[in-house]
Order: sequence, then C-alpha cells, then structure tokens
Amino acid sequence: MTEQAVHAPASLAQRVRGDFPILAQEQDGKRLVYLDSAATGQKPSSVIDAIDSFYRNSNAPIHRSTYALAESSTQLFEGARERIAAFMGATTETTIFTRNATEAINLVAHAWGRDPRTGNIGEGDVVLVTEMEHHSNIVPWQMLCRDTGATLDYVKITDDGLLDADDLAAKLAGGNVKLFAVAHISNVLGTVNDVKALVAQARAAGATVLIDGSQAVPQMPVNVAEIDADFYVWTGHKAYGPTGIGVLHGRRELLATMRPWLGGGDMIKVVNWNDSSYNDLPWKFEAGTSAVAEAVGLGAAIDFIAELGSENIRAHEHALVENALPRLAEIPGLTVVGPGAEARGGVISFTLDGMHPHDVGELLGRENVCVRTGHHCAQPLMRRLGIPATARASFACFNDTDDVDALIEALHKARKVFGL
Repeated sequence: MTEQAVHAPASLAQRVRGDFPILAQEQDGKRLVYLDSAATGQKPSSVIDAIDSFYRNSNAPIHRSTYALAESSTQLFEGARERIAAFMGATTETTIFTRNATEAINLVAHAWGRDPRTGNIGEGDVVLVTEMEHHSNIVPWQMLCRDTGATLDYVKITDDGLLDADDLAAKLAGGNVKLFAVAHISNVLGTVNDVKALVAQARAAGATVLIDGSQAVPQMPVNVAEIDADFYVWTGHKAYGPTGIGVLHGRRELLATMRPWLGGGDMIKVVNWNDSSYNDLPWKFEAGTSAVAEAVGLGAAIDFIAELGSENIRAHEHALVENALPRLAEIPGLTVVGPGAEARGGVISFTLDGMHPHDVGELLGRENVCVRTGHHCAQPLMRRLGIPATARASFACFNDTDDVDALIEALHKARKVFGL
C-alpha cells in the first residue's frame, strides 16, 4: 500500500466506528469504550450481514450435494478460504479451518508431534517455547512431552519484555530442539517478535517452527510465505470475525505426510471395512460438518481488514499506544509491563499499587470502559513477572484518543474510590 493510502489514526477510527453496531450502546448515559480486542474483537456489520445472509439464503450441506443451493453454499465456503489464503500469502490447500487457534495447535501436536511413523517428537527431544506464551501454546506441548518422553523448555524474556536472544541461541545450540513455538505478538506484554528472523534461526538449528499469530493477524500485515514458518495459526474471533473458527497454515510437504487428527465424514476418499483412504489437502484435516457460516463470516472479516489495509490498522494502533503509554506513566503507582512503543503491538498491560486488577476492571466497568483483568491465560509469564495478574487495555481500528482519555479518566476515578 502506498504511503498516500495510509489513513491518519483519527480519520481511520472516524471512518469505521459506525460499522460496529455494538459500539452504539450506552450504560447510564456513558458510551461504550471497548478496550478488550485482544480477548475478542467486535464485529463490523459486514461480518454480521454475511452470516445472516448465509443462513437466510444459502444454508445447505457443502461438498456433498449437487443441487443449486448446496453448490452455492460450497462456493461461499471455499470462496472464503480462497480469499483468506490470498490475504495471508498462503495457498488454499495449505489453509485449514479449525475451531480456533487452540485447536490448530493441538492438531499439530497430535498429527505431527505424536505420529509414531515419523518419530518427530520422542524421548530426548526438546520442545522449546517462550516465557511469554499463552496457555494454548504451552499446554498442548506439555501433554505431548508427557506422552513422548520429550522435554519442554522455555526461552527466557528480559525485564523489558523482549525475548532473551542469548538464551534462545544457547538453547538452540544444543541441537536437540525439534520444535520451537512462539507468539508473533504477546497477548500480555504486547511484544512484537521478529518471527521471520526467529524462523530462520530455529530452522538453521534443525527445529520445526510454529507461530501463534492470534494477536498479529488483526493488528498488522502478515504474510506466511515470507515468514516461512512450518505452521502458522490464528483465530477468527480476534480478527473481527465470528467465534468458532480458526486457521492453520502449514508447509505443504509436512501436511501431506501428516495423518489426520480427527476421523469421520468429509476427510476421506474411500472407507473400507477395515481401513480408509484420506482426502486431499486441506479437507484431510476437516472432519465432519464444517463451520460454514463461520467461514463465510471470517471471509467477510478478512475483506474488512483488507479494505482498511493492515498497514493502516498497524499505524493506527501504534499511534494510540504512543499516546497512551506516557499518560499512563503519569498516574501514580501505575506500572506498565512490556517493552516501549517501538516494539509493542496494540496491547498495554499494567498494575496499579494498592488495587487488585479485578478491582480496577470493576471500577472501570462502572464507567463503561471495558478492559481485561486476570492472568490472561499466561500464568507462567505472571510468575516470571512476579505478579498475580494485570489489567489490560487493547486497541482496535475503531478506537481513538477519546477512548484513551476515557481510560485515563476512569483510572483516576478508580484511585479516588480507593483513597489513593
């Protein structure tokens, strides 16, 4: 996208805010300030309308029937896959629909990691993750290591929330890391990892690489071909799309050799009494009735992002972070975790002396300012930081500096309630 096409942050928010029906809500006369997009994104009308239109006009079984309505349903489903794959720099055959990013990671853990024919992960091997990972990029690997005798190890983070480059190099140098799994953007710290460089570094050490892009796809340009990871996963509901659908992009040569994780309808070619032959990619990994309406909705969400431009969204959220960080720092007793704005996505987690994060969230909620509180499905990271929980504000394309103003004002009011 040309430099002239990049919208100023204020104009982007003004342009899109009316596209989100939920933002018209008020509570006790206070407008809704939604700062929880890192947990789940709000849906523009185009996504809601696409799902509604599918059920009203096109609902029928896909891949199975030859009448016109079923063919229309199949075309909508596979058309969404084609647009999503193109947007992500992937191919349709290596773009697999799952329920969410968590299921996509578990698919890889089971179909790639546990395959006894290949011995991809076994006793003496190391699965390497980082201290900043979401539970979804930890627990499946814990389970895999328990089942196979492999060891789970963690790359340390620095005190400012960046990956410890020396620790990563030392652990890769051991030569027994078979899988490296890392978040593109941390859902707590906001850290944007240079995943292209990390993939090259890990592959040079003989490791297969999985990237959790759940936070990245809604926030910034992502091209899986350029990143060149073996597996890249993300979820629809954070990317302005519906719940119940996620995506796994995989290296074709790996996907072709992996056995299916789930068995049933649509993932087969021929079923005999004692064995079956499996379908081609990507359907080999999509057993049962697919989430057709959700895929159609996700296609509409990707169309929405593409129309705005991922570069615009990234610039917009970066400007909001640059506006918010110094203002938060002026609030007495408030501590932000994670790096500076230059290495951060649209996520700011913080603690406030004298107040539990849940109290912060409760009092901000009374002002209709919606933030997330808790451990954010990242308990190991909280232990590394030495805190039980944080409050977290996260931005989207519809937020503007008025929302930052509302956050700051609500925090000052919350401190007064506690006599701080």
